[in-house]
Amino acid sequence: MKQETFEIEAEYEGERLDKYLSVIFEQSKTSSNAPSRSFFQKLIRDGHVKVNDSIAKANYRLRMDDLVCVEIPDAVETPILPEDIPLDILYEDDDLLVVNKPKGMVVHPSAGHYSGTLVNAIMFHCKDSLSGINGEIRPGIVHRIDMDTTGSLIVCKNDESHVKIAEQIKEHSVNRRYRGIVYGVVKDDEGTINAPIGRHPIDRKKMSTHAKQSRHAVTHYKVLERFGNYTYIQCKLETGRTHQIRVHMSSIGHPLLGDQVYGPKKCPFPGLTGQTLHAKTLGFIHPRSGEYIEVDAPIPEYFNNLLDILRKKA
Repeated sequence: MKQETFEIEAEYEGERLDKYLSVIFEQSKTSSNAPSRSFFQKLIRDGHVKVNDSIAKANYRLRMDDLVCVEIPDAVETPILPEDIPLDILYEDDDLLVVNKPKGMVVHPSAGHYSGTLVNAIMFHCKDSLSGINGEIRPGIVHRIDMDTTGSLIVCKNDESHVKIAEQIKEHSVNRRYRGIVYGVVKDDEGTINAPIGRHPIDRKKMSTHAKQSRHAVTHYKVLERFGNYTYIQCKLETGRTHQIRVHMSSIGHPLLGDQVYGPKKCPFPGLTGQTLHAKTLGFIHPRSGEYIEVDAPIPEYFNNLLDILRKKA
């Protein structure tokens, strides 16, 4: 059982207890790891959260100098096992590999996804040759892309490579170019979206450009082709926030086709699941040789089929 105590500062006075906990824990973890608001609501119901040594309710409004004590039960570990899942490997050497992740595949195990993930597949492919910096549940994983986003992803085989690639990602020196199809006709041929991104103030599973606690985020976009009511674009990431392209394009009125989280709930193309977004190009400095490596993931079949349909309709 892990225990943490927080003293409430003036900026959080009047905030709900459950919302405060989800915000404060998000700041101390990566956004993809931050527990949800419902997680803290359950902790509160189960008596694991006290305010000034007394059991409190989720809707308790905090006061300055309140002492909040949180007990987090030890996680029940689920063994992550290697699985013989085919991988589309775009590049591989003794230090790393770049895989072309298919649509619908989760990168690493999490609640509800303990098998069929990219980690299960690379554990089988690489055996014991994977970096361990991100722990047993994410061996080799130095960055990630969403479940329904396809394309290039780096996997590190040793800790030295992991550290050097992670540093490049932190410094925003990795060249990451995506292809996407968005709703509506994008007016400008190219542009830059500079809008900080943080956890959505109400729906904690979403990100937003209107969050109180947000981080610098920049996306450069370029129009490749315009259709009747859709636009084919290229996006270049300057930063790499959770759902960045999806949030940024939605923020300017052009959500990604198929994205039911940040766009229309009903998709106009039956059978399309999730956002039409592909991590096409990934360029980085090799951690051992120092050479620049650029890997290109082919546009997936479903994406090309959509482009064909849109061209015929235009």
